[in-house]
Formats: sequence, C-alpha cells, structure tokens
Amino acid sequence: MVVLGNDSRIRHFHARIGQQVLEFVVQLEILTEGRWKPVVRYDTAHGFAHRDTFHGNGKIEKTPLFIGDYSSTLTFAELDFRTNWELYRERFLKEVRKDD
Repeated sequence: MVVLGNDSRIRHFHARIGQQVLEFVVQLEILTEGRWKPVVRYDTAHGFAHRDTFHGNGKIEKTPLFIGDYSSTLTFAELDFRTNWELYRERFLKEVRKDD
C-alpha cells in the first residue's frame, strides 16, 4: 500500500511467474465520510485488463485496456496514478459534494 496523504492511498496486488504478470489490481482510494472508497481501479478481473472509474453517485464506468500484455498495462496503471491521482481525487470529491 502507498499512502498519499491523510485521505488517499493506493492498494496494489500483482501475481507473476518470472517477469510475466498473471493478474493485478491497482486501486486509488480516498477516505470520505469515514470510509475508504474506490476512485479508480485497474485490474484483470473478468479475464481482461480494464479500468473502473467510480463516480460520486455510485456509477461505475468500465473501460477495456488494449495496451499490451498485463505487465505493460500494470506499468501504465502505476504511472497513471503517480501522475494523476490528485486529479482523480478532486473529481471524485466534487461529484460526492454535488450529490449531497
């Protein structure tokens, strides 16, 4: 787990054999209303690499990823979070506040 301040964290899991990634989950979460909530998740559930974007109203948007093998997609996800986690956090918080 990577802590990104008082209210944000990234949970990370991957399984591999040698250099080949077999499956992974990388999820950005924020602490809001006393609970950790997912904001964006990259994973290989359902047999394919995809990104789930969670919205403040509870809607989840699933986007298939065609970046290459799972290793390349995992690297992409990690870089995306390092670069954009604050933007994802702010977007989610605005949506949560809007729905109040």
